[in-house]
Amino acid sequence: MIPADLSRCVVRAVRCAVDDGELAPEAAAPARVVVERTRPGGVGDYATPVAFQVAKAARCAPRDVAGVLARRLGAEPGIERVEVTGAGFLNFVLPAPSAPAVIIEAIVRDIAIRDVRGGAAHVLPADESGLGLRERVVRRSVLRLVAAEGGTERDLPDTLAVAPVARRDGDVVARYGADAASWAMLAVPARETPAFSDLLLHQGEANEFFRVRYAHARSRALERNAGRLGFHQEPGDVDDVDEAAALLRLLADHPLVLEAAAYHRAPERLVRNLVELADALLDFHHRVVPQGDEKPSAAHRARLALADAAGTVLAGGLALLGMDAPERL
Repeated sequence: MIPADLSRCVVRAVRCAVDDGELAPEAAAPARVVVERTRPGGVGDYATPVAFQVAKAARCAPRDVAGVLARRLGAEPGIERVEVTGAGFLNFVLPAPSAPAVIIEAIVRDIAIRDVRGGAAHVLPADESGLGLRERVVRRSVLRLVAAEGGTERDLPDTLAVAPVARRDGDVVARYGADAASWAMLAVPARETPAFSDLLLHQGEANEFFRVRYAHARSRALERNAGRLGFHQEPGDVDDVDEAAALLRLLADHPLVLEAAAYHRAPERLVRNLVELADALLDFHHRVVPQGDEKPSAAHRARLALADAAGTVLAGGLALLGMDAPERL
């Protein structure tokens, strides 16, 4: 099991518990369950507050609901341990993610994002008259996120609480370009005033926006360089490279980040995830192509597949934010 499967697994557990009479019929399974990585110091790898949502409808204690679900989920293949904490939080421990499974999930997710990008005219609101610049940017990104998770504009509130660009910042699009300005507008929660500086124009590692796009460009360069050396990607285990573990974990978490970003109407969660993913890819990329007299091997093909999946996720994430992902920088 990969983290992306957890949400569906929890929904199924609620339905089965209701069908078997362990939960009251009023405890209908929610259409979607948000599962997020546990915060530092928390229990397990992932957590969800779904028991509170179900308990409200069933009119019982959240911890009782969590106990029922924990027993069922603990027997699911691919879940190592389930623990109930606090008033009813479900916490999960999963085995280390499999590179092939994570890569396949990235490909499937990219297809869905391409559909959203290709049908942008149906995703974006028809009337944006009266909206400020930042409200338009935030609203469009949230709509793309919601659409990528199977929702529509009807699932979005009529208004979003969005702090405008400060008057002192002037015409930020003219100064920094549309993509860089949008990055700054989306990098902080919508209620907070965004910050702009000339760092957005800096083509170096101090600029997070540049690092994300550069990491994507590096993934595409690796594919081109591998072709010149006569080998291509092939998903497989990458346990031989220490830097692969962090990259795998972030790729495995990415679908959960998208779900949470859409649910909370919070594009800044995706921004943070893309920065972390880009940094992990840049730590890993120098191990992909053979060096010196080294010959291409199955290990190199597996590493290339992982780097390509990371590049695909970076491009998809930027598209959901409304930005381009150049092939070369």
